[in-house]
Amino acid sequence: MSESIPSSCLQIVSNARSSGVIELSLAEVEVPAPGENEVTIRVEAAPINPSDLGLLVGPADVSGAVAKGTADRPLIEIPIDERLQRALAARVDEALAVGNEGSGTVVAAGSGEAAQALLGKVVGFIGGATYSQYRTVPVGMTLAMEDGTTPREAAACFVNPLTALGMVETMKREGHTALVHTAAASNLGQMLQKICVADGIDLVNIVRREEQAEILRGLGAKYVVRSTADDFRAQLTEALAETGATIAFDATGGGKLGGQILGCMEAALSRTGGAYSRYGSDTHKQLYIYGRLDTNPTQFGSDFGFAWSVGGWLLTPFLQKLGSDAGALYMRVAKEIKTTFASHYTAEVSLAEALDVATLQAYQLKATGQKYLIEPQRG
Repeated sequence: MSESIPSSCLQIVSNARSSGVIELSLAEVEVPAPGENEVTIRVEAAPINPSDLGLLVGPADVSGAVAKGTADRPLIEIPIDERLQRALAARVDEALAVGNEGSGTVVAAGSGEAAQALLGKVVGFIGGATYSQYRTVPVGMTLAMEDGTTPREAAACFVNPLTALGMVETMKREGHTALVHTAAASNLGQMLQKICVADGIDLVNIVRREEQAEILRGLGAKYVVRSTADDFRAQLTEALAETGATIAFDATGGGKLGGQILGCMEAALSRTGGAYSRYGSDTHKQLYIYGRLDTNPTQFGSDFGFAWSVGGWLLTPFLQKLGSDAGALYMRVAKEIKTTFASHYTAEVSLAEALDVATLQAYQLKATGQKYLIEPQRG
């Protein structure tokens, strides 16, 4: 039977005010009853991902954040540089609910068979507004967990796991046999490394620091190069020559790194010999940008010939393109959520604690190994 649920609940919202500040607060919102093919979830865990921060604080500099409100109903104001306010014009004075994914227990379900089958079960879910105490969503936006899986374990079952699997699937569908990944010691990068070990795929990992390289080697990584090393390009070219990797997924976005990867791919391909061509190798090289850890402009050189492409890669459009074929990816995530796709958290915070200025500044750093979990049911 469905348990009694409140008519309203608390939810984190972000509002870009016309006064030139980002305002973060807790709003009281309605909890709608589930329709025929919907379920209501008591949200018990929701991770803070870099993609969430893009909506939560946008381009604002959190070092200038000011606390207002009360302990129970905190409010934070973050000033926005005038040069960046234009980028937020489409969302001015509109309170946007935050959170891309989360998990919890289904406490009410519509009359549909699929919805009723989830009643009482732990599920992961997407659809936005996951930093909320309760959430009503269509059944198609949920992923039922195997018995014994906790909401904490299931909290990050969509964004990072499916992105990592999506990268491998993209590689295969586009005819590549090995891949490159930047910001590789991240939570997502570690999942990707585990997948590649299990599936026998060569992966070239790019990190900044030696301690990050050690994390990946501990997971079985054979190819790890540091972008800060004096001989970075030589090391990368050697790894690309050994693996034959001709597709890369770049989380940094800005700066020279993407162009350097394409240049090193071309240098690695030139080792295979063949007739000289002023247009470079005819083997196609693909760079996908899927993040903006570096907000500087993306820069490219001219040392990678003409057989190349650069594009953006986002999870939701990719899953839509897969259609029913995505089912196998979902099943793998549910089966391996405690192993391949396990996430580890630096700290767990309540909705109100997530709007503490010091806490906000800590998780906004997006440091390797520093991942925060929101537990909306905590007082």
